[in-house]
Amino acid sequence: MTRTIVASATREIIIGFDQPFCVIGERINPTGRKKLAAEMIEGNFDTVIKDALEQVAAGATMLDINAGVTSVNPNETEPGLLVRTMEIVQGLVDVPLSIDSSVSAAIEAALKVAKGRPLVNSVTGEEEKLEAILPLCAKYNVPVVAISNDESGISQDPDVRFAVARKIVERAMDYGIKPCDVVVDPLVMPIGAIGSAGLQVFALIRRLREELKVNTTCGLSNISFGLPHRHGINAGFIPMVIGAGMTSAIMNPCRPQEMEAVRAANVLNGTDENCYNWIKTYRDYKPAEGGAAAAPSPASASTGGGRRGGRAARVGGGASE
Repeated sequence: MTRTIVASATREIIIGFDQPFCVIGERINPTGRKKLAAEMIEGNFDTVIKDALEQVAAGATMLDINAGVTSVNPNETEPGLLVRTMEIVQGLVDVPLSIDSSVSAAIEAALKVAKGRPLVNSVTGEEEKLEAILPLCAKYNVPVVAISNDESGISQDPDVRFAVARKIVERAMDYGIKPCDVVVDPLVMPIGAIGSAGLQVFALIRRLREELKVNTTCGLSNISFGLPHRHGINAGFIPMVIGAGMTSAIMNPCRPQEMEAVRAANVLNGTDENCYNWIKTYRDYKPAEGGAAAAPSPASASTGGGRRGGRAARVGGGASE
């Protein structure tokens, strides 16, 4: 069974087909968040601290860390800022981290200060990226997210995206990186623009699981881009991708509706043994007014993570902006 191991200084998480869905909290990312970008540039990490604590309290299994505050000279600004952000977050929470950058110098700088075994997000099928990122992952013995596009861009043909994924997995093996340490992002397209986007990604996930035997992830909220009431679409999408075999997603765990969908999918998928985490989270649930999603009980939001009784404990998670 394919298992991707990530870890903080104190907690190990397993991403796998027989594990609860791994929720990678997306909030520490200044892309599209002008206020956060301005704060980080000024050395103000108040929002970063708030987002880190809130996401873990909501049940994030991991946290994605991005410091891409500007497209101007990112090679100069991003390494130091990413390191500072990593150090702050590692001092606050004990979940594993995902190092999110397209700047190889920033990725290596973050890897040098990372505690445990982080996930590198990401490498594409472009030759330049393969040659820059894969040696770093091999050097530091860390897993990597493989995004299914290359020099030709993002194909709308699922077969082409699968071929790019296969290429990345094979190239990773050339560097001694095992397939279990390649987490493929098959690229979720907006359903409002491409009516077959859902069917495409379900088919791709099944092929990636059955043929390449790799774990998968995605930017979950991409599916609802441009549509009203996006969180309703996202919440419906979650159990469907989990049913197809997806094992993790970058999403916002502070959205109760989507968190609830993740936890329910874990129950129905058999990865929440004896419904333990569902009962722990919702045992005191009372219907909210207006049909709002169930809110977790205080101090019981998690659905996995860490070690307990010799087995990997589970954390849960949930959704986007």
